[in-house]
Amino acid sequence: MLLATVSFGLCFAAWGLVSAFAPAFREEFGLSGQATSLLIAVPVLLGSLARLPMGMLTDRFGGRLVFTSLFAAVAVSAAIVPLADSFGMLLLFAFLLGLAGSSFAVGVGFVSPWFPPARQGTALGIYGLGTMGQSAAVFLGPVIAAAVGRDAVFIGLAVLIAGWAVVFAATARNAPSTKPPATVGAMVTVLTTEPLAWVLAAFYFLTFGGFVAFSVYLPTLLRDDFGLTLADAGFRAAGFVVLATFMRPVGGVLADRHGGATVLWWVFLAIMPFGLLLTWESMVPFTIGALATAALLGLGNGAVFKLVPEHFPGSTATVTGLVGAVGGLGGFFPPLVLGFFRDQTGEVWPGFVLLVLTVGALWVLNSRVLLRPRRA
Repeated sequence: MLLATVSFGLCFAAWGLVSAFAPAFREEFGLSGQATSLLIAVPVLLGSLARLPMGMLTDRFGGRLVFTSLFAAVAVSAAIVPLADSFGMLLLFAFLLGLAGSSFAVGVGFVSPWFPPARQGTALGIYGLGTMGQSAAVFLGPVIAAAVGRDAVFIGLAVLIAGWAVVFAATARNAPSTKPPATVGAMVTVLTTEPLAWVLAAFYFLTFGGFVAFSVYLPTLLRDDFGLTLADAGFRAAGFVVLATFMRPVGGVLADRHGGATVLWWVFLAIMPFGLLLTWESMVPFTIGALATAALLGLGNGAVFKLVPEHFPGSTATVTGLVGAVGGLGGFFPPLVLGFFRDQTGEVWPGFVLLVLTVGALWVLNSRVLLRPRRA
C-alpha cells in the first residue's frame, strides 16, 4: 500500500507539472488562451486514453513490472521538457509526460488483489490520496523554481522518479491471483450491452473530470482573472486538490450507508448553486464556490466507485477501467472550452454556466435511471 501510494503520488506530481508552469510557458512562447489551454489539456488526454491498456497490461504482467516501466518512461519525459525550444516541441513533450496519468489504473490493479473485497474500498481510498502529488507539484514547483530555476524542477523530479523505479522494482511484489485478466472482448461486450456502464462513466466524467480540469487550469485562471503570483495561484490550486482528495473516501463511506445514487443526488444538486458562484469575478465568492465544488466533486468520486461493484459484480474491473478512462477524458475538454471563451469573449464565466447545465442534466439522469428503480 505504501509503495503504491507513493508511486501514484510521484506520477501525479509529474502529471501536474506542466500545468503548474503553464503561465510561465505562455509568457515564454507568447501563447493565446486557447493554446495555453491546449498545453494544459494534452497531458490529461494521454493519461486518460492510456488507462485502459495500462490496466490490461497490469492484469496480464503484474503491477511490479508495469509500474517500473512506467516510472522509466515518465522520468525520461520529464527530463526532456526543458529541451523544448518551440511550442510544438513543448506540446509533444507535455503529451508524452501525460502517460503518468495512467498510473491510477496500474495502481488499482496492483493494490486490489492484496485485499479482500470487503476492504478494497478502504484500500483504494487510501491509495487515492496519491492524487495530492499534483497539489505538491502546482504549489511547490513554482516555489522551488524561484530558487533553482524551472528546468531544475523538471530534471530533479525525473531523477527522483528514476531512483524510485529502482526502489520499487527491488521491493514491490505482485499479489498471488488466479483471476483471469481483462480482455478487449470483455470491454467491448460491456460497451455494447450495458448502457448503465455509460451512465456511471458520465457521472465520473463530471466528478473526476471536473476535479482534474480545475486542478490543472486553476493556476492559470487565478493568475489571469485575479492577478495572483504563480506561487500564490499554485498554493490555492493545491488547496482545491487536497480538499477534493480527502473528501473522496468520505463519499465512499456515505455511499456505503445511504447508497451511491443518493449521495450523487445531493452532490449534483449542491454543485449547481456553488458553480454559479464561479461566474462571479470576485475573490471571496469565487473561493467559496471553488472550495465547495472541490468538496462535492470529491464526495462524488467516492460515490461513483461504490456504484460500480454494486451494479456490475461480475465485471467490476472492466467497468472500472471504462469509467476511469472516460472520467479522465472529462478533464481534457473543460480547459479547452474555457480557453475558447477567454479568446473569443475575454471572459470564462460562460464555461461555468455550461458546467451548471451539465450538472443539472446528470442530476435528472441519476434521478430517473438509478434513484427511481431503487425507490421502487
